[in-house]
Formats: sequence, structure tokens, C-alpha cells
Amino acid sequence: MQCDYFDRGVCRSCTLMGQPYAEQVLDKELRTRELLHDAVEASGGPGSVEWLPAITSPEAAYRNKAKMVVGGTVQQPTVGILDHRQRGVDLRHCGICTPGIQQALPVLADFIGDAGLIPYDVAARRGELKYVLVTESPDGELMVRFVLRSEGQLPRLRQQLGALQRVLPNAVVVTANLLPEHKAVTEGEREVVLTDQETLSMRLGDVTMHLRPQSFFQTNTTVATQLYAQASTWIDEVSPASMWDLYCGVGGFTLHAARPGRSVTGIETSREAIRSAKQSAREAGLEGVRFAADDATEHALRSRPEALPELVVVNPPRRGIGETLSTWLEESDVQHVVYSSCNPVTLAKDLARMPSLRLRRARVLDMFPQTGHLEAVTLLSRR
Repeated sequence: MQCDYFDRGVCRSCTLMGQPYAEQVLDKELRTRELLHDAVEASGGPGSVEWLPAITSPEAAYRNKAKMVVGGTVQQPTVGILDHRQRGVDLRHCGICTPGIQQALPVLADFIGDAGLIPYDVAARRGELKYVLVTESPDGELMVRFVLRSEGQLPRLRQQLGALQRVLPNAVVVTANLLPEHKAVTEGEREVVLTDQETLSMRLGDVTMHLRPQSFFQTNTTVATQLYAQASTWIDEVSPASMWDLYCGVGGFTLHAARPGRSVTGIETSREAIRSAKQSAREAGLEGVRFAADDATEHALRSRPEALPELVVVNPPRRGIGETLSTWLEESDVQHVVYSSCNPVTLAKDLARMPSLRLRRARVLDMFPQTGHLEAVTLLSRR
């Protein structure tokens, strides 16, 4: 993939830009295999683990969510990143974003100026509009979130909502997020939904998930579809009667793995994500599916031995599941674990704490082309 921003040195976020894509994928696969070497040896050597071919992605136009810093002035706003002097760098034509987002960003930049929204000046700590966050669904609909320092420009944003929807008719969910603190985070706790529609429908194959403004969703729709399909295939192979999906988010693994006669429970700390997951399960008419807002580790520690499932799916953030939960899984009667990880370093550490669960299958998925990040999914079974 070629990127003018990268070539000019104005953005280096995609650290592998310019490296042949096949080399990127091969390097990620080799790095993951090397990190999981000890787990493979403990499972009986290389021949005992089935490594499936890496799942690749489109090299460009793959990212379904853009997190753009708003800088510049009302007359000339920028949407992109900040440079080393905290000045706005415009990236409105970023090539890794999906086509719908690429089309929307210039429109949103013009809207910011036309609506008189004041970009936040990080160095001076004044202004109002900090970020614009855009998510595109597989059907081309958009969720647009304006991150504001205060409610000061909320009336103006409400007043200009009709104008925004005229120039960006596929923006079906529009919100204002309030972030009063001056700190390095992207969003605050309070969300004000400005449209009648509150969720973005994310249709992946036969499963439709509802995404609320403050819920996590995989940023590569194409690869996420294959991730859920791979996990579901492995789950169906071992055919558990009961399953937990820990760190379930909006219910991706839960909803894809739900089957008649299978009891499935999804656990996630975000109440907004759980609201979304419940709505998706309800609309799909799924029985035997339950979601609850709870901490994954605390949920496991509180559970009675007779209530444990046959299989557990874990999809933690980059820090991994940690010592407490991995030790609990090691000492439990859970027979199978599907571990999906965005950080093979912490994945390797967690697997080392679970020697009784043998690594059977593994696969690398290139969720983040042009960067060093990846997703890896593994199937573990008790010896």
C-alpha cells in the first residue's frame, strides 16, 4: 500500500507502510510461533499443534473506525493527529479507513467549520471540539461521535444536526461525548445521543450485532467475520453443552456460537456493550443465551464448581487475562478454552500458566495491516 502522508513524513502511525504485504503477514506469523514456542513444546512438540494458514486482510480501506483529533481553527479545521508541537495534522484522506469513512471525513471537516464548532487547542487548553469518531457498518451506515470539552457547543450541534444529515445522510447515529478533563484519553463517560437511532447495526454473515457509542467492536470487519467463524467451527467440533464468553463486548463470539441446546453466557464490564448484546440476542430469537455486566475474573472466582461450563472463550484487552484468571482456569474443570488475543506476548505468558490445557490449534489473523499488531486465536483442551 502506498500512502502520501507516510511518504511525506507527516504521519508514521502505520509503522510497516511500504513493506510488502506478504512479508508483513509472514513476519507476524513467525513472531507468534516463536512467542508460543514453549506452549507448543509443552503440548507435545510442533507436530502436535495444528497451525492453520494466516488469515489475511485487504491491505487498504479495512479500518471500520476512525479516531480523528480535531485541530486547526474554526475556519480551517483539521481532522487527523497532532504533531510534536500539538498542532493539528490533517489526515482526512487516510487510506486504511473504509471507503465510507474516507468519503465522510472531508464532509465532517467542512461541517465543523460551517457549524462554527471550535477545535480544542491542546497546548493552550482552550476550545471545545476534541475528537470526531466515525464507525462504518458493513451496510455503509455511519455512527458519528463529536467529543466535546463541555456542553457549551451542544446546543449548536443540536441545531446543526439536520444540516449534517443532509450532507451525510448515512450518519444514522450521531452523538456528543463530553470529556471535560485535559488528559490523554479519547472519550469521556457521558454520551448524549442526538438522533432517534441509538445503535449501529453491524451485520456479519447471518449475525447482526448492535453497536452502541461506547462499546468495543473489532476494527476490521472482514477479518472479524473470519475470526468468529473460526472460533465457532472449533467450538462446534468439541460441541460443549455450556459455554462462557468472557470479555464478550457486544457479544461477537456468544452470538456466533449460540446453538439450540447450548447454554451460553457472555460477561463484559461495559453495561453499554451488554445492552447491545442483549438487544441482538433478543432480535435474533436466541434461547439459552444470557449476558451480564461483570468483571470476567470476579465472575469466574465467584462461580460454584457445579455451575462451570465445558468451554470458555476469552478475548481480553492487550494486557491478557492475567495470573489470577489463568490460574483459575488451570485449576478448574473447564475442558476447553478458545483464547483470542491481540497481543501474542501476553498470550504466551497466560498459556504458560495453564500447562494442563494443551494447545491444539492456532491461527494468526492480520487484523491490523500496515502495523505490527495482530490477532491470534487458539484452541486449548485439557489433557
